[in-house]
Amino acid sequence: MEALLSKAESISTIEEAEKLLFSYTNPNSQIIYKGLNLAKEAHRNQTRKSGIPYVIHPILVATFTALISNDEAMIVAGLLHDVVEDTHYTIEEIDEIFGQDIAFLVEGLTKIEVIRDEELIPSTSDKKLISSALTFRKMLLTSIKDVRVLVVKLCDRLHNMMTLSALPKNKQIRIAEETMVVYAPIAHRLGISQIKNRLEDLSFYYIYPKAYQEIDNYINKHRQNLKLKLNTFIQKIKKLIILNGFKEKDFEIFGRVKHYYSMYQKMQRKGIGVDEILDLIAIRILVKEDIDCYKILGILHINYKPIISRFKDYITLPKENGYSTIHTTLFSDDGIVETQIRTYEMHKVAEFGIAAHWRYKDGRRDKQEVNLDWLESLQYQDESIEEFFALAKGDLFSDDISVFSPAGDNYTLPRDAVALDFAYAIHSDIGKSAVSALINKQKSLLLTPLKNGDIVKIITGKEPSVHCSWIDSVKTSRAKEGIKNSCRQRIRECNSLSAVNIFSLLFDMPIDRVQMLFDICKSKENAFKLTSNRHIYKEVLDRFIDSYKDLNRDFIYPKEFVKEHFKVISNKPIDNIEFDYCCHPKVGDNIVAFYREDKTIVIHHKLCKEAYKKMLNHEPMVYISWVSSKSARYQLLISLQNRQGVLAELLHKLAIMDLNVLSISLGITNSESAEFCKIEIETKEQNSKKLRDKLSKKFKLVDIISLNDAYK
Repeated sequence: MEALLSKAESISTIEEAEKLLFSYTNPNSQIIYKGLNLAKEAHRNQTRKSGIPYVIHPILVATFTALISNDEAMIVAGLLHDVVEDTHYTIEEIDEIFGQDIAFLVEGLTKIEVIRDEELIPSTSDKKLISSALTFRKMLLTSIKDVRVLVVKLCDRLHNMMTLSALPKNKQIRIAEETMVVYAPIAHRLGISQIKNRLEDLSFYYIYPKAYQEIDNYINKHRQNLKLKLNTFIQKIKKLIILNGFKEKDFEIFGRVKHYYSMYQKMQRKGIGVDEILDLIAIRILVKEDIDCYKILGILHINYKPIISRFKDYITLPKENGYSTIHTTLFSDDGIVETQIRTYEMHKVAEFGIAAHWRYKDGRRDKQEVNLDWLESLQYQDESIEEFFALAKGDLFSDDISVFSPAGDNYTLPRDAVALDFAYAIHSDIGKSAVSALINKQKSLLLTPLKNGDIVKIITGKEPSVHCSWIDSVKTSRAKEGIKNSCRQRIRECNSLSAVNIFSLLFDMPIDRVQMLFDICKSKENAFKLTSNRHIYKEVLDRFIDSYKDLNRDFIYPKEFVKEHFKVISNKPIDNIEFDYCCHPKVGDNIVAFYREDKTIVIHHKLCKEAYKKMLNHEPMVYISWVSSKSARYQLLISLQNRQGVLAELLHKLAIMDLNVLSISLGITNSESAEFCKIEIETKEQNSKKLRDKLSKKFKLVDIISLNDAYK
């Protein structure tokens, strides 16, 4: 692929493009010649923004497609992918000239562009790219009828990204963002690493130019040293393998410096700089037979100390997209080297993914259908772009692990997924009712992280188990959406019950009568929100009094007052405020309050199970909310350079940000050049997201945890 892309970058004439195409396809193919001639005729006199003839683009798209698959229908579809959209030719004419199969592929490619034009905010707009979430989903659903459409589309996007420099900056960024969120994940899931890696690096260059430049400068500065380390390590490994009985012709070793975007992801994940990445170089060993992979692994582990936590056997447990390779990371004299071991056949699948089923079977599709259930399971809503990116990253960019049900069914989940992710992967109803898990026959909590190869059984209960605080602990969009939906439903129900209970106490009126008044109330849904909004509370109260004069002649209008850390609205005397011991609401959490005859109100988290039982029993309630002036406490985990004076700098910056340091602990080693420190702070900032954003601009923030337990 690298050689082809290098040649493609220098092509400026139609003749050069044609020559390259037929160096990767059958030069005697009549159908490809026919497609080429129609493309040249249809795009005659059209040019790209760079000024070169437009038809060079579809010719190169077809060439990229030919490298991945020798399916002639796909190659011709690459030649014709813009014909229906940009010229006078119709899909009916394509069908008549080339047949139903090619016309079907061209129509699928055209549909993607039509949906993109309709749904995607234009690059001239200054609005966020929110609608790309819907576009993404619709593109997948449109293309799922034939996965070959996706492969050709990826080749089209790859060439568009290679020529992006000819467009204005605003368009460059929009197209790069769309590529990173839409197309790179598709390439990843289809297993076409050759395209996925290149799309990520090209997108990274335009979206984060400063970060890209930082990595590029570092790699260029140390390129000679990295190559020397790589070549030295390869020679040592080669000698070892031959010494242990392999012949030189039986294996190959390749070395590389890692892709820039993968370096950037590691920097973000670990809160480190590029100079702190220990495994910048990697090698790949190719052998003939599966058993040889394990022989090579034995040779490496006997002679080099491995990092066991990073060992993965994807031969025994292949990924969902068919990827099979052994991953191990070794300590050498010059540092750490990531090593991959695979057969030549596995290498084809790893490089070309799903398309390898066509490429190496004389152009015919493999009889074994490839599982694309993941396309239908993505559950993205049209919400904020930040949330969409987070979901896309969790589902599509993460490394995969394979876990099993007791029956042996294989489930692919993102790295760091927990047992609850597995429950939702089985079925949303299992996720809702899950109470615990058996992981390798050991009873475990639902938030227990899973490892590659774990056998997991989910224990369910009769009642749905809602844990809204767990939404940040699960990793898959299916689990996050399931928890969110359950919590929305439970909160709506709690709001309805609480509103009735509050007004029943307020008016000293039977529950059924209050319920009837709410049922005939205008904007009924809005009225129930009074439990968490004092303005709506007063609005509904006044409306009830005006509309229903006979409510209670002795009615006393409620007063709003502050007691301890809470705002309360009530017409009943209140002497004490207590917490029950069944839940631990933190400052800012949704809370409810129950009124006792001894003039005490008892506070619960709104989603507390015990509180829910009390609501169902219609125990008297009053309106309550937090007073926001209270300071919040957080625990910070920050990565520091291991150098003199760094702690003094850290404390000075925290003081400038008006953060009061309560405690600090050092010495959590991350690498030879960096350490973690754990700090407890106090601040007036109640919004943890805002605080995280502020801190991330100043420090390498690894994690932030709220310590605002109401009991403290």
